[in-house]
Amino acid sequence: MSVQNTIPNKIELTFLGSGTSAGIPMIGCQCAVCTSADPRDKRTRASVVVAYNETKVLIDATPELRLQCVANGIDWIDSVVITHAHADHIMGIDDLRRFNSIRNGPLDVWMDEPTAKAVRTAFGYCFQTEKEHGVYRPELIERRIDGLFQIGGVTWTPIPLFHGKTRILGFRIGNLAYCTDASGIPEESWPLLENLDTLVLDALQEKKHPTHFTIAEALSVVERVRPRRTLFTHMSHGVSHAVVSAQLPAGVELAVDNLMVQVGD
Repeated sequence: MSVQNTIPNKIELTFLGSGTSAGIPMIGCQCAVCTSADPRDKRTRASVVVAYNETKVLIDATPELRLQCVANGIDWIDSVVITHAHADHIMGIDDLRRFNSIRNGPLDVWMDEPTAKAVRTAFGYCFQTEKEHGVYRPELIERRIDGLFQIGGVTWTPIPLFHGKTRILGFRIGNLAYCTDASGIPEESWPLLENLDTLVLDALQEKKHPTHFTIAEALSVVERVRPRRTLFTHMSHGVSHAVVSAQLPAGVELAVDNLMVQVGD
């Protein structure tokens, strides 16, 4: 069944986390960024909440999900979307049970088939249909991403991305695109990035990496796509906020944890 392309009038985007899989500061690291007094250099694992039309959607469930939601006053989620099944993007799934309690009902979790297979392996108990008296666990409903889909009456467009050799998903919602954990963009995905107001894009560090864009590579994407505004995310301890921000062109900035932006504002 086809899905009509419906876009929201307004989107509010909250960065729960903006860091790479190790988090910043890293365990046992005494580098200038890990020991920085600048709060902008403190980065939990990458995740966002997309809000529109009284609907709130969580993209990815990081290991710090509980702390991230408390820090940002996120006390309601209508649905969850997962980009891929790496640990830094799914290991907070058990914390979703609190949202089940608040809403007194299950949550939809949208995933493609490879992601769903891994999530079911790690969190199969969350998708059980039979309730157990006295057992406190997430109640999740698996929803499949195999093309356009809708949440809260708004169309989500999957954007295939390369994360090293692995195919993962970014997403376009109206004039916002969220593309974390990317090292390449397939040809069929470039048209999905046209005429954007806001692009959120992986920019790990300056040094070359096999599964993530460098800052220079991310800037090349920006030059081709030309969104009105770009926010880099999933940054490592190789990125000093103050130093790198001063080098970025107009319209491009580094995301920080707990940042909220209005798309189109």
